Amino acid sequence: MKKCTHCSKPATLHITDIREGAVQELHLCESCAQQYLSSPNADEMTENADKLSEAIGGENLEELDQLVCPNCGISFRQFRSQGRLGCPHDYIAFSRELMPLLENIHGETQHTGKCPRRAPGASRQQYQLIKLRSDLAGAVDEEDYETAARLRDEIQTLETKLEAEQAETE
Repeated sequence: MKKCTHCSKPATLHITDIREGAVQELHLCESCAQQYLSSPNADEMTENADKLSEAIGGENLEELDQLVCPNCGISFRQFRSQGRLGCPHDYIAFSRELMPLLENIHGETQHTGKCPRRAPGASRQQYQLIKLRSDLAGAVDEEDYETAARLRDEIQTLETKLEAEQAETE
């Protein structure tokens, strides 16, 4: 579900405005849509659309053409028209533009994954252990030693718990 471009409520009205070759998409919640549509004349509506576009970081087409992935050569404008990225490196090259887009579409910018409900508890704990170790490596790389120490302690606690459960089952 898309979020309102003006506030963070769910969007119920979706407007595509094309002016002088520039495409502008607005996603508005009910209250922001009423405010947008209650403008007495078209000029004021245009000003409101421009303000909303600036608020969401709207860019013109020339700027989007200049954003190009150094690995595959796709421009951000091409991605917007095709709806597909050219390579995995595009997520890094277009991160500033993709993050708001992904958050608007999915509600989050980080995949959390799913685990089958009937999966054994040990399997879930193993997954959590792998994630904690990955987070620990990232914290050490960033030299965030306080976070690294906290993660190390969580890993040790989880490992101890897993060992105790394994000993019970044997």
